[in-house]
Amino acid sequence: MVTIADVARHAGVSSSTVSYVLSGKRAISEETRNRVQISVRELGYHPNAGARALAARRSHIVALMVPLRTDVYVPVMMEIAISVTMAARQHGYDVLLITNDEGPDGVKRIAASGLADGVILMDVEMDDERIPVLQAQRTEAALIGLPQDTSGLSCVDHDFAAAGALCADHLADLGHREIAFIGYGSGVYHRHAGYAERTLTGFRERAEQRGLRFLHRSCEGTYESTAGTLARILADRPDTTGFVVQNEGAVGPLLTLLRTSGRTVPEDVSVIALCQDQLAEQFAPRLTAVTGSAQELGRVAVEQIMRRLTAAAAGDRPVDDRVLLTPVLTIRDSTGPAPRQQS
Repeated sequence: MVTIADVARHAGVSSSTVSYVLSGKRAISEETRNRVQISVRELGYHPNAGARALAARRSHIVALMVPLRTDVYVPVMMEIAISVTMAARQHGYDVLLITNDEGPDGVKRIAASGLADGVILMDVEMDDERIPVLQAQRTEAALIGLPQDTSGLSCVDHDFAAAGALCADHLADLGHREIAFIGYGSGVYHRHAGYAERTLTGFRERAEQRGLRFLHRSCEGTYESTAGTLARILADRPDTTGFVVQNEGAVGPLLTLLRTSGRTVPEDVSVIALCQDQLAEQFAPRLTAVTGSAQELGRVAVEQIMRRLTAAAAGDRPVDDRVLLTPVLTIRDSTGPAPRQQS
């Protein structure tokens, strides 16, 4: 059986240094930490979980609350979950997956059981009911998402307000003046999902600054709901030439419906989506998109929870941290100048 002393000899460091790298109790230089982690992988070292938990009073498990809703784009959620799992392993932690249908009761159960040292929440709402439970239980947490009140919390999210503004600016720069924003289903807005509300707010504020005439319509993302949404948009605003789509499920149906209605993309109408690059590249035409790294969300959240756990173990007050990742606009084939009659 490989021991901690074997890892220390292989990495050329002391056993205590290996212990600090695995436990996160002390700050270790990036070079030394990488050397130890490489030795751990190459030797196949696995700390004894029972002995480690007794010595440190830690389980070395982080609970990750994953949303499995019909109104979220599951591939992105799974990409974030995989990133969290991989980043946690770099710190010697395993990940316990729990689903958000358990809500505050699930958080309370995990916190009270001692199964996990900390919790990472996904799909955070503006006034999330799970947060007071975590705070009452004194459970360290990191949030992938931004609630209305971030005091006493560590959070990471994409800057969705900036993403919405990027969409408005891009279409305005191309000369479009009549814009439709196709969002998520009404349930997402009803539960005040931060990513949906902040994107719409950012888009609306920038559209007003740029003098755009716009409307927002919710859409469930099915072909039938997208067809109904598009019909209502064109009935209310027949001169619409720009579409912003935040609902991933609606992108494919929208492109098909525009085509069958005799509208060519991007000659007649432009479409810009808020989605991952992999999805944007799948369509014809390839989608102009505003996106952000799902992997980075997971990595930053793990770094945040590790810092909080380390501070708490040392008897220090964890430092609150709020990180917004800058969105990126990638221009492809689905956007172009507004038709001449509207320019």
